[in-house]
Amino acid sequence: MSAAVSFSGPGRDCALCPRLADFIAGHRAAQPDWHNAPVPSFGPLTAGLLVVGLAPGLRGANRTGRPFTGDYAGELLYPALLKFGLADGQFRADPQDGLRLLSARITNAVRCVPPENKPTPLEQKTCRPFLKDEIASMPRLRVILALGRIAHDAVLSTLGLRKADYAFAHGARHSLPGGLVLADTYHTSRYNVNTGRLTVEMFETVMAGLLPALQKNAG
Repeated sequence: MSAAVSFSGPGRDCALCPRLADFIAGHRAAQPDWHNAPVPSFGPLTAGLLVVGLAPGLRGANRTGRPFTGDYAGELLYPALLKFGLADGQFRADPQDGLRLLSARITNAVRCVPPENKPTPLEQKTCRPFLKDEIASMPRLRVILALGRIAHDAVLSTLGLRKADYAFAHGARHSLPGGLVLADTYHTSRYNVNTGRLTVEMFETVMAGLLPALQKNAG
């Protein structure tokens, strides 16, 4: 992996995607106390694990300014990171809760909240260079965990790999060129949990399976 030492995401007033910029501008006017801007990644660039979602939620990260904070998805993700020693502190769905990520970093393929939680293919492509630079800026990165099929596809596109060669499946782990591992899980959404598609046990099994690679990398 490249050993770049820094990474800068999009600025607060990024206008690369006009539809998303207009959507955020409308919410800035209606909710001036919300974050309402591209959501920065959370966690150190020295982490061995990068968790990748698709995009911020309107009343989650777009409101709080921290990935998967303030909506249901974080209620499964963050406790698992704590359980397996990848974070410390206490998760209270508040960016001021003092939670720290130790060996993990969390980001989204698209940094701005999209209407109806659906970024367009063009918006995904436009934001892709930020994820590419972020991956290149993590010298100890060993595992990328994709939350859902669309995030899985976004990672492959970012790395210039053919989707047909790496099929998404919950619990799958793919060896990528350069020594990276791409791991898949169903998204930690309320819908998936409520319907039984994803359980706490299923998600924790995926997380536990990543630990050997992360521990080997740390050593």
